[in-house]
Amino acid sequence: MQEYDIRLPAACGEILQILENAGFSGYCVGGCVRDSLLGRVPHDWDVATDALPGDVLRLFPENIAYTQGMRHGTVALRLQGQTVEVTTFRRDGAYSDRRRPDSVTFTRDLREDLARRDFTVNAMAYRPKDGLHDPFGGLSDLAAKTLRAVGDPAQRFSEDALRLLRAVRFSAELGFSVEAETRRAMEQERDGLREIAVERVFEELRRTVAAPHAAEALRCAPTVLFAAVPELEALWNVPQNSIYHIYDVWEHTLHALDDAPQDATVRLAVLFHDVGKKAAHSVGEDGRDHFYGHALPGVEITGRALTRLRAPNALRAEVVELVRLHDMAFPPKPVKLRRLLAKLGYETVFRLLAVSRADSAAHAPAYVAPRLRALDETERAVRALQAENICLTLDALAVGGKDLMELGFIGPEIGKALNTLLSEVVDGNLPNERETLLRRAKRLRERLQR
Repeated sequence: MQEYDIRLPAACGEILQILENAGFSGYCVGGCVRDSLLGRVPHDWDVATDALPGDVLRLFPENIAYTQGMRHGTVALRLQGQTVEVTTFRRDGAYSDRRRPDSVTFTRDLREDLARRDFTVNAMAYRPKDGLHDPFGGLSDLAAKTLRAVGDPAQRFSEDALRLLRAVRFSAELGFSVEAETRRAMEQERDGLREIAVERVFEELRRTVAAPHAAEALRCAPTVLFAAVPELEALWNVPQNSIYHIYDVWEHTLHALDDAPQDATVRLAVLFHDVGKKAAHSVGEDGRDHFYGHALPGVEITGRALTRLRAPNALRAEVVELVRLHDMAFPPKPVKLRRLLAKLGYETVFRLLAVSRADSAAHAPAYVAPRLRALDETERAVRALQAENICLTLDALAVGGKDLMELGFIGPEIGKALNTLLSEVVDGNLPNERETLLRRAKRLRERLQR
C-alpha cells in the first residue's frame, strides 16, 4: 500500500474507528483528501460510510450536531471540538431543480458513491487501513493540475448547474486548468445557471474573485461568468484605443484583478470598476476612445447586479462606493483627504487606494509609475493622519450632545451644531479640544438667538 501524507484529525480517526468496530466501512472523502494530497490544510472534513443514517445516530448518540441532511444521508457529528459530516454511500436520482437530487438511494459500494461527485480531484477517498481509493484518476489530475468532470461532464453540469461556478472557483483557488471536454460542457450547460439561487451564485463569485488565480480562471471562462452575472458582459468587446491603455476593457479588468490584494471587497470593486465604460463610450475628433463619466453608469450597474445577487448590504454599499470613486485623482488636497476619511473611514480608504493601485497597474506602461507614486504619496499621508489619531467622527469629538444642551441647544439644533463642529475639526479649522469647541458652540448658539 502506497503511503500518503494525509493526517486525519482526531475526530475523524475516532469516527472511522467506531464505524469499523461496529462492522461498517468509513472513509474521508472529497475536498479534505484533495487538499491533504496538495499539502494544504483542509477547512472541513467529511466522512462517507456504508452505515445508514440510523446506524450513525445509534453509534454516536452523544455527538449529534444536526440532522437536517438526513433525507440525503447526512448526519453531522461533533467530536473533540470539531464538526464532521458523515454521509451514507448513495446514488443520486434525477435533479429536477438543477441543484439537488429529488431522491437518493443508499448503497454499500464506495465506487458508486464517488461516481456521483463533480470532479475527479474531489472523487477520492482515504482511510489509514487501506490507503487511497481513486477510481477516476483524481491523483493523476492533481499532478497535472487539471480539473476534469467525473464521467460525462455534460451530465454532471446538467444535474447541478452550480458545478459550473465551482469549476471556475477551483481553477481560481488551485491554479488548475479545466480539461477540454469539461470546458466544452461548461459552455454547453451555462444557461442552467439561471436556475441557481442567486445567493449561491454570489457566494461562488465572492470566493472566486478573492482566490489567487482569479484572473486566469475568469479569462478561461468568460461566458460562464456572464451567464451567472449578465451585468458583467458589459466588460466584453469594449476596445480602448487610448494612449492610456494597451488592453481592451475585459483584459484591463483581468490584469487589474491580478494586481489587487486578495480581499473580496477590493476584488469585487476591481471586477466591476469599468463596467460602465461601454455605456459611456465615445470617440473623439482624434479617433481615440473616451469614457467620460463612466463611473456613474458603473455605479448603477454594480448596484443593480449586487442587489439582484442579494449581496450583504454593507458589502454592496462599499463596493458601489469604491466603483464610484475609483477614478478620482490622487493625492487630493489635505482638506479633501480628511473629508474623504471622515466619510469613508480608514479601512475603506485603504481599499480605495488598493483598487486605484490595481487599476493604475493595468494601464499603459508609460503611465503606471507616476500613478503609483501618487498613490504611495496619498497612502503615506493617510497613515500619518491615522498615526495622529485625528478626529473624524462624532464619537471622537471632545464635546457631545449633553454639553450642547447645557449651552441651551435643543432638539435638531444639537445634531446640526455637532456636525458643524465636526466639519470644522475635520477641515483642520478647529482643534479637537473641549474648551475651544465649547467657545465655538457658544458663538453658534448666539447666532441662533439673533
